[in-house]
Amino acid sequence: MDEASLRYDAVLFDNDGVIVERTSNGVMEPAVRGAFRELGVDEPDPHHVEYLIRGPMDELGDICRAYGIDPERLWDEREARAAAGQKESIRNGGKPLYDDVAAVADLSLPLGIVSNNQSETIDFVVDHYDLDWLDFASGREMSLAGVGRKKPEPFYLERALDALGAESALYVGDSAVDVAAADAAGIDSAFVRRPHRADYDLPHEPTYEIDGLDEIPDLVRSATVPE
Repeated sequence: MDEASLRYDAVLFDNDGVIVERTSNGVMEPAVRGAFRELGVDEPDPHHVEYLIRGPMDELGDICRAYGIDPERLWDEREARAAAGQKESIRNGGKPLYDDVAAVADLSLPLGIVSNNQSETIDFVVDHYDLDWLDFASGREMSLAGVGRKKPEPFYLERALDALGAESALYVGDSAVDVAAADAAGIDSAFVRRPHRADYDLPHEPTYEIDGLDEIPDLVRSATVPE
């Protein structure tokens, strides 16, 4: 097939739950509790701990006011411990690469990772698993400003598109925010229904739903520019 007729000029992937397995609360909870302890809070509310693991962080200021602590300091401590914990988990086999990742490594298109996880963690994933076939890989900035730019905001996807010179990329993810971010960026989405998403309901339909990354090469080859 003539490359000019292909629908996509790049393929971008979420990281956690798509390229590598998700980070467990067994890694994140100690990181969050350690951050609270560093600021003198030995027994934080369990709901606040859970919120700082995966919440959108728009309530962080209210949480910190309840303890009389600085949000920036708490976030910096949380980020440092979360990055260290994830690196250790990767080294110890607790966050392995999915077997079907090999199926997309030889695609003849620019390839990249765009993740809500920390940039430091994404860099470590790429180095540890020798993902040198990627043309772009980025997480979010390890700051509160970076959190505000997370998906479903299209900020990081749009940055990747600019870096790759792409206009019609496919974004592959495993969550509603991935589909929403792709929609906001004006690109197509492929939702991977991994086992951890067996009963997951999507509020908005993705362009495609697939069972694994091994379906991506045929999908890309068969997707042509609409006439």
